[in-house]
Amino acid sequence: MSNEPTDHEVPMFDDRSPIYRQIAEQIRADVLSGALKGDDQVMSTNQYAKFHRINPATVAKAFQSLVEQGVLYKKRGLGMFVSPGAREALRGEHRESFMTEVVDPMLERARLIGIPLEDVIDRIRQAQKQAQENEKAEQR
Repeated sequence: MSNEPTDHEVPMFDDRSPIYRQIAEQIRADVLSGALKGDDQVMSTNQYAKFHRINPATVAKAFQSLVEQGVLYKKRGLGMFVSPGAREALRGEHRESFMTEVVDPMLERARLIGIPLEDVIDRIRQAQKQAQENEKAEQR
């Protein structure tokens, strides 16, 4: 099964970073979201290159970086697959960066402007409750 994206799923490459990094980030995002699961096969280098109209060497560089990170693995003669446990590993990375990049600065700012920690926690709980209620409403 090759997970070929549909037209509405095709990432648009931009100038903010090299294309191979954008490819790798898109695959990492698909693994993180669960769109790609452990042992799912990804498109071949040539399929990916043809679909996105880019150089196969660029795709190969992205895939190699994902292999080095443990997100993908290669089955000789069969192609590239998502590593079992890749989603959990990526979640761990993102949890840590979320805490240092979002939570820690938020808490420091709250402290500086005199918002008690309990008020921050209450606000987070209210937002979570609202999100859960919205989810339930959408499922109906």
